[in-house]
Amino acid sequence: MVSRAERGPVADWFWTIDRFFLAAFILLMGVGFMLSFAASPPVAERLGLDSFHFVKRHALFLLPSLVVMVGISFLSPRQVRRTAIILLVISTAMMVLALFFGQEVKGSRRWLSLAGISIQPSEFMKPAFVVVCAWLFAEHARQPEIPGNLLSILLFGIVGALLVAQPDLGQTILTAAVWGGMFFMAGMPWLWIIVLASVAIGGFFAAYSILPHVAGRIDRFLTGEGDTFQVDTAREAIIRGDWFGRGPGEGVVKRIIPDSHTDFIFSVAAEEFGIVFCMVIVMIFAFVVMRGLDHAFRERNDFNRFAVAGLVLQIGIQSMINIGVNLELLPAKGMTLPLISYGGSSMVAICVTAGFILALTRHRPEKRAVERSLFRSGVGVPAE
Repeated sequence: MVSRAERGPVADWFWTIDRFFLAAFILLMGVGFMLSFAASPPVAERLGLDSFHFVKRHALFLLPSLVVMVGISFLSPRQVRRTAIILLVISTAMMVLALFFGQEVKGSRRWLSLAGISIQPSEFMKPAFVVVCAWLFAEHARQPEIPGNLLSILLFGIVGALLVAQPDLGQTILTAAVWGGMFFMAGMPWLWIIVLASVAIGGFFAAYSILPHVAGRIDRFLTGEGDTFQVDTAREAIIRGDWFGRGPGEGVVKRIIPDSHTDFIFSVAAEEFGIVFCMVIVMIFAFVVMRGLDHAFRERNDFNRFAVAGLVLQIGIQSMINIGVNLELLPAKGMTLPLISYGGSSMVAICVTAGFILALTRHRPEKRAVERSLFRSGVGVPAE
Protein backbone atom coordinates (compact mmCIF):
# COMPACT_ATOMS: atom_id res chain seq x y z
CA MET A 1 0.00 0.00 0.00
CA VAL A 2 1.31 3.47 -0.88
CA SER A 3 1.29 5.93 2.01
CA ARG A 4 -0.15 9.43 1.62
CA ALA A 5 3.02 10.76 3.24
CA GLU A 6 5.20 9.40 0.44
CA ARG A 7 6.30 11.72 -2.34
CA GLY A 8 7.21 10.59 -5.83
CA PRO A 9 5.62 9.96 -9.23
CA VAL A 10 4.04 6.62 -8.26
CA ALA A 11 2.70 7.86 -4.92
CA ASP A 12 1.33 11.04 -6.51
CA TRP A 13 -0.27 8.96 -9.25
CA PHE A 14 -1.87 6.54 -6.82
CA TRP A 15 -3.48 9.23 -4.68
CA THR A 16 -4.61 11.47 -7.56
CA ILE A 17 -5.93 8.88 -10.04
CA ASP A 18 -9.68 8.26 -10.33
CA ARG A 19 -9.62 4.70 -8.99
CA PHE A 20 -13.26 4.09 -9.96
CA PHE A 21 -12.39 4.75 -13.60
CA LEU A 22 -9.28 2.58 -13.32
CA ALA A 23 -11.26 -0.28 -11.75
CA ALA A 24 -13.96 -0.07 -14.44
CA PHE A 25 -11.42 -0.26 -17.28
CA ILE A 26 -9.52 -3.17 -15.72
CA LEU A 27 -12.81 -4.97 -15.01
CA LEU A 28 -13.86 -4.65 -18.67
CA MET A 29 -10.48 -5.99 -19.78
CA GLY A 30 -10.89 -8.94 -17.40
CA VAL A 31 -14.38 -9.67 -18.71
CA GLY A 32 -13.04 -9.59 -22.26
CA PHE A 33 -10.27 -12.06 -21.44
CA MET A 34 -12.75 -14.38 -19.72
CA LEU A 35 -15.14 -14.25 -22.68
CA SER A 36 -12.30 -15.01 -25.11
CA PHE A 37 -12.24 -18.55 -23.66
CA ALA A 38 -15.91 -18.92 -24.56
CA ALA A 39 -16.03 -17.11 -27.90
CA SER A 40 -12.77 -17.71 -29.75
CA PRO A 41 -12.06 -21.51 -29.74
CA PRO A 42 -14.85 -22.34 -32.27
CA VAL A 43 -13.53 -19.62 -34.62
CA ALA A 44 -9.95 -20.89 -34.31
CA GLU A 45 -11.06 -24.47 -35.01
CA ARG A 46 -12.95 -23.41 -38.15
CA LEU A 47 -9.77 -21.73 -39.40
CA GLY A 48 -7.68 -24.81 -38.69
CA LEU A 49 -5.79 -23.17 -35.82
CA ASP A 50 -5.07 -24.26 -32.27
CA SER A 51 -8.25 -23.99 -30.18
CA PHE A 52 -6.73 -21.35 -27.90
CA HIS A 53 -4.95 -19.41 -30.65
CA PHE A 54 -7.03 -16.25 -30.18
CA VAL A 55 -7.08 -16.66 -26.39
CA LYS A 56 -3.27 -16.61 -26.35
CA ARG A 57 -3.13 -13.60 -28.67
CA HIS A 58 -5.73 -11.81 -26.55
CA ALA A 59 -3.59 -12.44 -23.46
CA LEU A 60 -0.52 -11.28 -25.38
CA PHE A 61 -2.12 -7.87 -26.03
CA LEU A 62 -3.49 -7.44 -22.49
CA LEU A 63 -0.20 -6.60 -20.78
CA PRO A 64 1.07 -3.99 -23.28
CA SER A 65 -2.41 -2.47 -23.40
CA LEU A 66 -2.45 -2.15 -19.61
CA VAL A 67 1.05 -0.65 -19.66
CA VAL A 68 -0.06 1.89 -22.30
CA MET A 69 -3.13 2.87 -20.26
CA VAL A 70 -1.25 3.30 -16.97
CA GLY A 71 1.72 4.99 -18.66
CA ILE A 72 -0.45 7.60 -20.38
CA SER A 73 -2.34 8.24 -17.12
CA PHE A 74 0.89 9.71 -15.66
CA LEU A 75 0.82 12.55 -18.23
CA SER A 76 -0.21 16.11 -17.49
CA PRO A 77 -2.99 17.71 -19.60
CA ARG A 78 -0.34 19.55 -21.63
CA GLN A 79 1.53 16.30 -22.29
CA VAL A 80 -1.76 14.61 -23.22
CA ARG A 81 -2.36 17.28 -25.85
CA ARG A 82 1.14 16.98 -27.29
CA THR A 83 0.91 13.18 -27.35
CA ALA A 84 -2.44 13.40 -29.13
CA ILE A 85 -1.08 15.76 -31.79
CA ILE A 86 1.83 13.41 -32.55
CA LEU A 87 -0.46 10.37 -32.56
CA LEU A 88 -2.96 12.12 -34.86
CA VAL A 89 -0.27 13.04 -37.39
CA ILE A 90 1.16 9.51 -37.43
CA SER A 91 -2.19 7.70 -37.55
CA THR A 92 -3.55 9.99 -40.28
CA ALA A 93 -0.45 9.42 -42.41
CA MET A 94 -0.83 5.66 -41.88
CA MET A 95 -4.50 5.87 -42.95
CA VAL A 96 -3.36 7.45 -46.22
CA LEU A 97 -0.77 4.70 -46.70
CA ALA A 98 -3.39 2.04 -45.97
CA LEU A 99 -5.45 3.25 -48.93
CA PHE A 100 -2.57 2.43 -51.28
CA PHE A 101 -0.59 -0.32 -49.57
CA GLY A 102 -2.98 -1.73 -46.99
CA GLN A 103 -4.45 -5.21 -46.80
CA GLU A 104 -7.85 -5.48 -48.46
CA VAL A 105 -10.35 -7.24 -46.19
CA LYS A 106 -13.97 -7.63 -47.33
CA GLY A 107 -13.55 -4.80 -49.85
CA SER A 108 -12.01 -2.31 -47.41
CA ARG A 109 -8.45 -1.10 -46.96
CA ARG A 110 -8.11 -0.32 -43.26
CA TRP A 111 -5.06 -2.34 -42.22
CA LEU A 112 -1.30 -1.93 -42.52
CA SER A 113 1.16 -4.71 -41.85
CA LEU A 114 4.27 -3.59 -39.95
CA ALA A 115 6.89 -6.18 -38.92
CA GLY A 116 4.29 -8.90 -39.32
CA ILE A 117 1.76 -7.11 -37.09
CA SER A 118 -1.52 -5.85 -38.56
CA ILE A 119 -2.44 -2.35 -37.41
CA GLN A 120 -5.66 -0.46 -37.99
CA PRO A 121 -4.57 3.22 -37.93
CA SER A 122 -8.12 4.59 -37.65
CA GLU A 123 -8.43 3.05 -34.18
CA PHE A 124 -5.54 5.20 -32.93
CA MET A 125 -6.77 8.23 -34.83
CA LYS A 126 -10.03 8.38 -32.84
CA PRO A 127 -8.77 9.30 -29.33
CA ALA A 128 -6.12 11.61 -30.78
CA PHE A 129 -8.72 13.36 -32.93
CA VAL A 130 -10.98 13.91 -29.90
CA VAL A 131 -8.21 15.46 -27.80
CA VAL A 132 -6.94 17.73 -30.60
CA CYS A 133 -10.47 18.96 -31.39
CA ALA A 134 -11.06 19.59 -27.68
CA TRP A 135 -7.95 21.78 -27.66
CA LEU A 136 -9.14 23.69 -30.76
CA PHE A 137 -12.60 24.27 -29.25
CA ALA A 138 -11.03 25.40 -25.96
CA GLU A 139 -8.66 27.83 -27.67
CA HIS A 140 -11.54 29.39 -29.60
CA ALA A 141 -13.57 29.72 -26.38
CA ARG A 142 -10.60 31.38 -24.64
CA GLN A 143 -9.66 33.65 -27.55
CA PRO A 144 -12.47 34.04 -30.16
CA GLU A 145 -10.00 35.50 -32.68
CA ILE A 146 -8.34 32.05 -32.91
CA PRO A 147 -10.24 30.06 -35.60
CA GLY A 148 -10.38 26.91 -33.48
CA ASN A 149 -13.88 25.92 -34.56
CA LEU A 150 -13.06 26.35 -38.24
CA LEU A 151 -9.85 24.34 -37.88
CA SER A 152 -11.76 21.54 -36.15
CA ILE A 153 -14.25 21.47 -39.04
CA LEU A 154 -11.39 21.20 -41.54
CA LEU A 155 -9.76 18.46 -39.45
CA PHE A 156 -13.02 16.55 -39.28
CA GLY A 157 -13.38 16.90 -43.05
CA ILE A 158 -9.93 15.35 -43.60
CA VAL A 159 -10.53 12.48 -41.15
CA GLY A 160 -14.04 11.85 -42.45
CA ALA A 161 -12.83 11.75 -46.06
CA LEU A 162 -10.15 9.18 -45.18
CA LEU A 163 -12.67 7.00 -43.34
CA VAL A 164 -15.14 7.12 -46.23
CA ALA A 165 -12.35 6.32 -48.69
CA GLN A 166 -11.49 3.07 -46.87
CA PRO A 167 -14.60 2.74 -46.77
CA ASP A 168 -15.65 2.58 -43.10
CA LEU A 169 -19.06 4.16 -42.64
CA GLY A 170 -19.43 2.94 -39.06
CA GLN A 171 -16.28 4.68 -37.86
CA THR A 172 -17.32 7.75 -39.84
CA ILE A 173 -20.67 7.88 -38.02
CA LEU A 174 -18.97 7.30 -34.65
CA THR A 175 -16.40 10.05 -35.25
CA ALA A 176 -19.07 12.46 -36.51
CA ALA A 177 -21.32 11.81 -33.50
CA VAL A 178 -18.52 12.40 -30.99
CA TRP A 179 -17.25 15.49 -32.81
CA GLY A 180 -20.79 16.88 -33.05
CA GLY A 181 -21.35 16.34 -29.32
CA MET A 182 -18.15 18.19 -28.47
CA PHE A 183 -18.98 21.03 -30.87
CA PHE A 184 -22.41 21.33 -29.24
CA MET A 185 -20.77 21.54 -25.80
CA ALA A 186 -18.43 24.23 -27.13
CA GLY A 187 -21.43 26.42 -28.01
CA MET A 188 -22.13 25.54 -31.63
CA PRO A 189 -24.33 28.26 -33.21
CA TRP A 190 -27.77 27.11 -34.40
CA LEU A 191 -26.85 27.99 -37.98
CA TRP A 192 -23.96 25.52 -37.80
CA ILE A 193 -26.25 22.89 -36.28
CA ILE A 194 -28.65 23.21 -39.21
CA VAL A 195 -25.87 23.22 -41.81
CA LEU A 196 -23.98 20.26 -40.35
CA ALA A 197 -27.17 18.26 -39.77
CA SER A 198 -28.11 18.81 -43.42
CA VAL A 199 -24.63 17.71 -44.53
CA ALA A 200 -24.87 14.58 -42.34
CA ILE A 201 -28.27 13.62 -43.76
CA GLY A 202 -27.05 14.28 -47.31
CA GLY A 203 -23.92 12.21 -46.65
CA PHE A 204 -25.99 9.31 -45.35
CA PHE A 205 -28.19 9.22 -48.46
CA ALA A 206 -25.12 9.59 -50.68
CA ALA A 207 -23.48 6.60 -48.97
CA TYR A 208 -26.67 4.58 -49.41
CA SER A 209 -26.81 5.48 -53.10
CA ILE A 210 -23.12 5.09 -53.96
CA LEU A 211 -21.81 2.29 -51.73
CA PRO A 212 -23.45 -1.08 -52.49
CA HIS A 213 -22.38 -2.73 -49.23
CA VAL A 214 -23.93 0.10 -47.21
CA ALA A 215 -27.19 -0.16 -49.13
CA GLY A 216 -27.15 -3.94 -48.74
CA ARG A 217 -26.75 -3.82 -44.97
CA ILE A 218 -29.48 -1.22 -44.53
CA ASP A 219 -31.86 -3.09 -46.86
CA ARG A 220 -31.25 -6.37 -45.02
CA PHE A 221 -31.89 -4.62 -41.71
CA LEU A 222 -35.14 -3.04 -42.89
CA THR A 223 -36.56 -5.97 -44.87
CA GLY A 224 -34.96 -8.99 -43.20
CA GLU A 225 -34.21 -10.41 -46.64
CA GLY A 226 -30.83 -11.58 -47.91
CA ASP A 227 -27.84 -12.87 -45.95
CA THR A 228 -28.80 -12.17 -42.32
CA PHE A 229 -27.27 -15.37 -40.95
CA GLN A 230 -24.88 -13.76 -38.49
CA VAL A 231 -27.33 -11.34 -36.87
CA ASP A 232 -30.08 -13.97 -36.80
CA THR A 233 -27.73 -16.44 -35.13
CA ALA A 234 -26.60 -13.82 -32.62
CA ARG A 235 -30.22 -13.11 -31.73
CA GLU A 236 -30.85 -16.83 -31.26
CA ALA A 237 -27.84 -17.08 -28.93
CA ILE A 238 -29.22 -14.23 -26.80
CA ILE A 239 -32.67 -15.85 -26.64
CA ARG A 240 -31.21 -19.25 -25.66
CA GLY A 241 -29.21 -17.66 -22.87
CA ASP A 242 -32.35 -16.41 -21.12
CA TRP A 243 -31.78 -14.57 -17.83
CA PHE A 244 -28.88 -16.56 -16.35
CA GLY A 245 -27.27 -18.32 -19.34
CA ARG A 246 -26.55 -21.91 -20.29
CA GLY A 247 -23.38 -21.98 -18.20
CA PRO A 248 -19.65 -21.52 -18.98
CA GLY A 249 -18.69 -23.58 -22.02
CA GLU A 250 -22.26 -24.78 -22.58
CA GLY A 251 -23.10 -22.44 -25.44
CA VAL A 252 -24.06 -24.13 -28.71
CA VAL A 253 -25.20 -21.36 -31.05
CA LYS A 254 -21.93 -19.46 -30.50
CA ARG A 255 -20.10 -22.19 -32.45
CA ILE A 256 -21.63 -21.11 -35.75
CA ILE A 257 -21.36 -17.32 -35.37
CA PRO A 258 -18.50 -16.32 -37.75
CA ASP A 259 -17.34 -13.27 -35.75
CA SER A 260 -18.23 -14.53 -32.28
CA HIS A 261 -14.89 -13.39 -30.80
CA THR A 262 -15.04 -9.83 -32.18
CA ASP A 263 -18.24 -8.08 -33.29
CA PHE A 264 -20.64 -10.57 -31.69
CA ILE A 265 -18.97 -11.38 -28.38
CA PHE A 266 -21.92 -9.76 -26.59
CA SER A 267 -24.17 -12.53 -27.95
CA VAL A 268 -21.76 -15.19 -26.66
CA ALA A 269 -21.86 -13.54 -23.23
CA ALA A 270 -25.66 -13.64 -23.33
CA GLU A 271 -25.83 -17.33 -24.30
CA GLU A 272 -23.38 -18.57 -21.69
CA PHE A 273 -23.87 -16.13 -18.81
CA GLY A 274 -27.34 -14.70 -19.43
CA ILE A 275 -29.07 -11.39 -19.88
CA VAL A 276 -28.36 -10.36 -16.28
CA PHE A 277 -24.60 -10.62 -16.93
CA CYS A 278 -25.02 -8.56 -20.12
CA MET A 279 -26.91 -5.93 -18.15
CA VAL A 280 -23.94 -5.70 -15.78
CA ILE A 281 -21.65 -5.07 -18.78
CA VAL A 282 -23.98 -2.34 -20.01
CA MET A 283 -24.03 -0.79 -16.53
CA ILE A 284 -20.21 -0.65 -16.45
CA PHE A 285 -20.15 1.21 -19.76
CA ALA A 286 -22.93 3.51 -18.52
CA PHE A 287 -20.93 4.16 -15.35
CA VAL A 288 -17.87 5.16 -17.40
CA VAL A 289 -19.91 7.56 -19.53
CA MET A 290 -21.85 9.12 -16.64
CA ARG A 291 -18.78 9.51 -14.43
CA GLY A 292 -16.89 11.09 -17.32
CA LEU A 293 -19.71 13.54 -18.03
CA ASP A 294 -19.90 14.36 -14.31
CA HIS A 295 -16.17 15.15 -14.34
CA ALA A 296 -16.68 17.30 -17.44
CA PHE A 297 -19.59 19.16 -15.82
CA ARG A 298 -17.48 20.03 -12.76
CA GLU A 299 -14.32 20.86 -14.74
CA ARG A 300 -13.35 24.54 -15.00
CA ASN A 301 -10.78 24.07 -17.74
CA ASP A 302 -12.41 24.05 -21.18
CA PHE A 303 -9.83 21.72 -22.72
CA ASN A 304 -10.20 19.12 -19.97
CA ARG A 305 -13.99 19.38 -20.09
CA PHE A 306 -14.32 18.92 -23.86
CA ALA A 307 -11.68 16.18 -24.02
CA VAL A 308 -13.08 14.04 -21.18
CA ALA A 309 -16.64 14.37 -22.48
CA GLY A 310 -15.55 13.47 -26.03
CA LEU A 311 -13.48 10.48 -24.93
CA VAL A 312 -16.22 8.91 -22.79
CA LEU A 313 -18.76 9.60 -25.55
CA GLN A 314 -16.51 7.72 -27.95
CA ILE A 315 -16.46 4.67 -25.67
CA GLY A 316 -20.19 4.94 -24.95
CA ILE A 317 -21.36 5.35 -28.54
CA GLN A 318 -19.06 2.58 -29.82
CA SER A 319 -20.41 0.18 -27.19
CA MET A 320 -23.98 1.21 -28.06
CA ILE A 321 -23.40 0.49 -31.75
CA ASN A 322 -21.88 -2.92 -31.04
CA ILE A 323 -24.64 -3.94 -28.61
CA GLY A 324 -27.33 -2.51 -30.89
CA VAL A 325 -26.09 -4.69 -33.77
CA ASN A 326 -26.08 -7.77 -31.51
CA LEU A 327 -29.67 -7.03 -30.45
CA GLU A 328 -30.66 -6.43 -34.09
CA LEU A 329 -31.59 -2.84 -33.31
CA LEU A 330 -29.05 -1.45 -35.79
CA PRO A 331 -27.77 -2.58 -39.21
CA ALA A 332 -24.80 -4.96 -39.08
CA LYS A 333 -21.51 -3.08 -38.65
CA GLY A 334 -18.04 -4.38 -37.92
CA MET A 335 -17.30 -2.55 -34.68
CA THR A 336 -15.73 -4.05 -31.57
CA LEU A 337 -17.04 -3.88 -28.02
CA PRO A 338 -14.45 -1.66 -26.26
CA LEU A 339 -11.92 -3.55 -24.09
CA ILE A 340 -13.91 -6.79 -24.46
CA SER A 341 -13.76 -7.89 -28.11
CA TYR A 342 -10.66 -9.59 -29.51
CA GLY A 343 -8.42 -7.32 -31.53
CA GLY A 344 -4.93 -5.98 -30.92
CA SER A 345 -5.33 -2.54 -32.51
CA SER A 346 -8.71 -2.03 -30.89
CA MET A 347 -7.48 -3.10 -27.45
CA VAL A 348 -4.39 -0.89 -27.44
CA ALA A 349 -6.25 2.09 -28.96
CA ILE A 350 -9.08 1.91 -26.40
CA CYS A 351 -6.42 1.76 -23.67
CA VAL A 352 -4.95 4.95 -25.14
CA THR A 353 -8.43 6.47 -24.78
CA ALA A 354 -8.70 5.18 -21.20
CA GLY A 355 -5.23 6.51 -20.41
CA PHE A 356 -6.19 9.97 -21.69
CA ILE A 357 -9.34 9.89 -19.52
CA LEU A 358 -7.37 8.86 -16.42
CA ALA A 359 -4.74 11.54 -17.04
CA LEU A 360 -7.30 14.33 -17.54
CA THR A 361 -9.44 13.40 -14.52
CA ARG A 362 -6.59 13.13 -12.00
CA HIS A 363 -7.10 15.26 -8.91
CA ARG A 364 -4.60 18.12 -8.84
CA PRO A 365 -5.23 20.21 -5.67
CA GLU A 366 -2.71 22.95 -6.46
CA LYS A 367 -3.99 23.36 -10.02
CA ARG A 368 -7.63 23.45 -8.88
CA ALA A 369 -6.85 26.16 -6.29
CA VAL A 370 -5.25 28.37 -8.95
CA GLU A 371 -8.17 27.78 -11.33
CA ARG A 372 -10.75 28.72 -8.68
CA SER A 373 -8.83 31.90 -7.88
CA LEU A 374 -8.66 32.87 -11.55
CA PHE A 375 -12.32 32.03 -12.11
CA ARG A 376 -13.50 34.14 -9.16
CA SER A 377 -11.39 37.07 -10.32
CA GLY A 378 -12.97 36.91 -13.78
CA VAL A 379 -9.69 36.19 -15.54
CA GLY A 380 -10.82 32.76 -16.79
CA VAL A 381 -8.90 29.53 -16.92
CA PRO A 382 -6.22 29.28 -19.56
CA ALA A 383 -5.72 26.06 -21.50
CA GLU A 384 -2.69 24.08 -20.36
